[in-house]
Amino acid sequence: MRVRLKGDAICTLFLLVALCSLLYSQLEHLVPVGNKELTQKKPSVTPKILSGPRAPRRPMPAEATVPRPQVTPIVRRTEVANNRVQTTSPPPLTDSAFNFKRYLLNKDNRNFNLLINQPKKCRKTPGGPFLLIAIKSVVEDFDRREIVRKTWGREGLVNGEQIQRVFLLGTPKNRTVLATWETLIHQESQTYRDILLWDFMDTFFNLTLKEIHFLNWAAEFCHNVKFIFKGDADVFVNVENIVDFLERHDPTEDLFVGDIIYNARPIRVRKSKYYIPETMYGLSIYPAYAGGGGFLLSSRTMRKLSRACREVELFPIDDVFLGMCLQRINLKPILHEGFKTFGIVKPSAAPHLQTFDPCFYKDLMVVHSLKVAEIWLMWNLLHSPRLSCTQKKQVKKPFQWKKKAQITTQASPLR
Repeated sequence: MRVRLKGDAICTLFLLVALCSLLYSQLEHLVPVGNKELTQKKPSVTPKILSGPRAPRRPMPAEATVPRPQVTPIVRRTEVANNRVQTTSPPPLTDSAFNFKRYLLNKDNRNFNLLINQPKKCRKTPGGPFLLIAIKSVVEDFDRREIVRKTWGREGLVNGEQIQRVFLLGTPKNRTVLATWETLIHQESQTYRDILLWDFMDTFFNLTLKEIHFLNWAAEFCHNVKFIFKGDADVFVNVENIVDFLERHDPTEDLFVGDIIYNARPIRVRKSKYYIPETMYGLSIYPAYAGGGGFLLSSRTMRKLSRACREVELFPIDDVFLGMCLQRINLKPILHEGFKTFGIVKPSAAPHLQTFDPCFYKDLMVVHSLKVAEIWLMWNLLHSPRLSCTQKKQVKKPFQWKKKAQITTQASPLR
């Protein structure tokens, strides 16, 4: 009896060992090839192309030519083939994604069709609108256009002056992301009558095309406007302050106002978004130009810039290109402290205040890089009847210069 039980125990143990070995071999087959390679050997000195620790592992071009082990399942072979195509098609992430060769070959192509027009935009008011707001946008950003329409970009009277609005768009870079974009944008145009759409691809380096096409449009269809504000959709604009500022200027004289950047140098680092090779711009300093976010110009300056844009060679950075056009017409842009294109800096003398306090925005014109909810909130805070920026805030320790405080304490016994 004991012999029989001992034999059964040995058979059971043998079967368990065999089952564990089979399961282990099956698990080994399910391990991804990329992970097996990482455990077998350390990576060589070949530079990495990962953009961050969460990025999926992509095989290097040298790896793509090495045949995979025969134990790799068919599904994995397909994935490896797809990865191989992806790694050979785009340039390395460390280099600029901009194709300068293609740009130089096509840079003279600067006339694109206007797919959606608003020819009567500036005819609604006798004598033309006082201010035309022109906002750069992309097809996908309907929410940003809508918040501008509902807040600072409203059409109508502001301080007794007529305001009109247009959005400047190109065709989407990836048209498959929003399959019904044409139907949607035409419906939006019919609803609001504020869409200008051109037949060029809406990319960062094509913003220069958006610049020259808008200036040409304004010269043809909005020549009777007095002033223009041109900006981005992620800015907060205090239109009341802009109107008050412009009422003290003559639209028949030259005017170009914004956050002016002087003595900026071209960026020669290839991985930068603003990389410009010396073959494209050989000088060491850019001309003075208005920083991103927004700027003001008069009707006279608009017409001059429209003509200058046809004579100046296209440049992939639109802000700098406009600075080149200003240099062409020999017009010096004016720096205004109310344009905060790099956000608001908290003053050291008032550390108790928050930079999102509406009292900071009350005396400004343009503040850049705000989210949709922040634009809506700031608009409502500034237009609240309960807003009062004249009263002093209650602080535990009011600000005082230490040196001045010492002098007064020493002088008091003498009195």
